Amino acid sequence: MTSRATNNSPPLPSPSRLKLGLFNAENLFLLFDHEIPPHYQKMNEAQWQKLSSSVYENKSLDKCLQIAQLIKEQSPDIMMLCEVGGLESLQNFNKLFLEQLYQPVLIEGNSDRNIDVGFLIKKQSPFFFDINSNRHYPLELVYPHESQSLQSGYSSAVSHLFSRDCVELRLFTNDRENPYLLILLTHLKSRLDPEKIDPGGTEKRGAELKAVVNIYKNIRQQWPEVPVILAGDMNGYAGEPNPDPEFSLLYNETDLKDVLEVSQINSERRFTFYQIKSGGRSEGKQIDYCFLSPELHSCVRHAETAVYQYKDEFGFDIDRPKTMEEKLRLPSDHYPIFFTLENLKV
Repeated sequence: MTSRATNNSPPLPSPSRLKLGLFNAENLFLLFDHEIPPHYQKMNEAQWQKLSSSVYENKSLDKCLQIAQLIKEQSPDIMMLCEVGGLESLQNFNKLFLEQLYQPVLIEGNSDRNIDVGFLIKKQSPFFFDINSNRHYPLELVYPHESQSLQSGYSSAVSHLFSRDCVELRLFTNDRENPYLLILLTHLKSRLDPEKIDPGGTEKRGAELKAVVNIYKNIRQQWPEVPVILAGDMNGYAGEPNPDPEFSLLYNETDLKDVLEVSQINSERRFTFYQIKSGGRSEGKQIDYCFLSPELHSCVRHAETAVYQYKDEFGFDIDRPKTMEEKLRLPSDHYPIFFTLENLKV
C-alpha cells in the first residue's frame, strides 16, 4: 500500500523533522450502525453506546474526547497505535474527534480480540509511505505438548503466527525503493494464558520478539544505512539493565536502544502502565517502547521526549492511579510516549 496524505493545510517544513507518538489506546472500538447525530459530543454515555449494536463495546465518549485532546495538544506527525478495533474504528475516530487532520492507516492482523496496530499520519505530510504486514510471518515456536507429539511421530498441525502483527511503515520522498526512515510497530503476546499452555505468555512473546529481531535484521541488510524505529506494546519489561528473559535477544543481537534511555529520562518518569495492588498502592512499569537504531540517537530532541501524563479539567497532571476506580477513569490503561527527531537524512 502506497499513499501520501493531502489536504488544504500548509505542508510541514521538511521531512527531516518528525514528531512521533506511541499509544496503546485500550480497545479503541468505534463501530456504528445508527446515524450519528450532530450533537454527538454532548450525548451521555448510554445514548452514545446505543449508536452501536456491535459485540464490541465502543470506547466511551469521554475517553475518546480525552484521547483526541492529547493528540491535538501534542500534534504528532505520526501516531503509532495499539489496540485499535480495525480500520473502520480508526477512520471514525479521525472523523468524529480529530476533524480528519490525519490519514488512518491500518492492515488487519491476527488478533482474536480484533485489536490491531495502526497509524494516524498527519495530512499534507512532506513524504510518501508504504505499509506492509508481517501477519503471516511464521514463528519459531513449539509448545511442550507439541514437542511431545512430534517426538511421538505426529506432524505439527499448527503454524504459529504473531498475536497481532509487526507492520512496516516506510517513509520516502521520491523513490519508494529508497526509504529514509522505517518504522516497525508491534503488540506482543499478552500475559493471558486461557489455554493453560504458556504461563504468562512468555514462550510466545519470546518467539514473537525473535521474529521481530529477524525482521529488523533483514531490513538492516536490505537498507544498511536507513534508520529504523521498533515500537509497540511489548507486554513486559524490555529495558536495561535487566530486561525480562524473553527480551534478552534484543540486546544480544541488535543495536537498538530505547528512546527514553537515549534521552536519559528518569526511571520514575518512564512508567507507561500501572498495576493496582492492595492497600491503595500501585506499581508502575514500562511495557511500551520506542527503540531506535544508532543513526537516530543524535537526531532525538531530548527536551521533547516524554511519557505523557494525563491532565485534569484544569490542565494539571493527574496523579498515578492508586485504585482500580481511578485507573478506569483514565483514557487508557497505558500512557503514551512522544518524541521528536530532527536532521534526518532524506
